[in-house]
Amino acid sequence: MEPNLATYLGLSGILFTIGCVGVVFKRNALGMFMCIELMLNAVNLTFVAFSRYYADVHGQLFVFMVMSVAAAEAAVGLGIFIAFFRNRQSIDVDTASILKN
Repeated sequence: MEPNLATYLGLSGILFTIGCVGVVFKRNALGMFMCIELMLNAVNLTFVAFSRYYADVHGQLFVFMVMSVAAAEAAVGLGIFIAFFRNRQSIDVDTASILKN
């Protein structure tokens, strides 16, 4: 039995919800970063599911763009985390609020 569109959308919704809950409740910046990546992958799954359902390639092109942006985000984000860890010896988001001053 092949999964239908509703199955893919349900899985995507579950993954996106897990990512949202992780972003809200995590205190570690790296954990929040991974939850944001999980949310992006849930959106990618939705794009691919609709692309396959409607037999159109535009959804897969959007996935390619989102993955390119996510790779750039990962490189810049991890660089910021490393610089912050070198200065504060922690990547806790509560101590990051000190940077506002």
